[in-house]
Amino acid sequence: MPPPDHGAPVGLSAGTFSPARMAGLVETLAAGVLLGFSLAAPPGPMNALIAANTVHRGRGAGTLTGLGALSADAVLGFLVLGLGASRWLNPYRIELDLLGAGVLCLFAFQILRPRQAPATPVGSTRSPYLLGLGLGISNPYQVLWWLTAGLALVATGGAVLLLGLFGAIGIWIVSFPLGLHWISARRPRVQQSLTVGSGVLLLGFAALLVLLALL
Repeated sequence: MPPPDHGAPVGLSAGTFSPARMAGLVETLAAGVLLGFSLAAPPGPMNALIAANTVHRGRGAGTLTGLGALSADAVLGFLVLGLGASRWLNPYRIELDLLGAGVLCLFAFQILRPRQAPATPVGSTRSPYLLGLGLGISNPYQVLWWLTAGLALVATGGAVLLLGLFGAIGIWIVSFPLGLHWISARRPRVQQSLTVGSGVLLLGFAALLVLLALL
């Protein structure tokens, strides 16, 4: 009988920290990071709101808006993965699309409405964190992702994939407002362009949601 291996921690198998297993964990983590950036970086309703809050209220407000969106993802992930919300949300996808369209139109109106100088920041009397959280929770794309792709991917990659995904989103919500703030501070005309572009983008996504609900 071979002598016991006193170098390995009690309760861990010999293959726990094997090179193959570690390589698999790194690959899963990297996949989660890439997935997180692919979700957070493309233009969409949330990035439009982050941009509008950043140019009007500063990079801190933009980061708080993104943190609200990150919290929304955490809540949706818990509901879908932990409580099985997909079973009772699936029959209401049309209503969910229309609700999301209404929310997007509201935010677009707040961004695009004429303002007296000095410009009043979008949702200035509301917490940017709550704005991001509210848009994230009511965004049908975010909900639908967790009900479909998110559910399937997390079932495959587990907690390691989730760690990479949320880590990448966290990096984005800090770096994106910082970059926008730096650009708008040096090129003031960029601020107006970002405001108009953000509002139009929100209206475009709202129209798409209405179209999807009617099809």
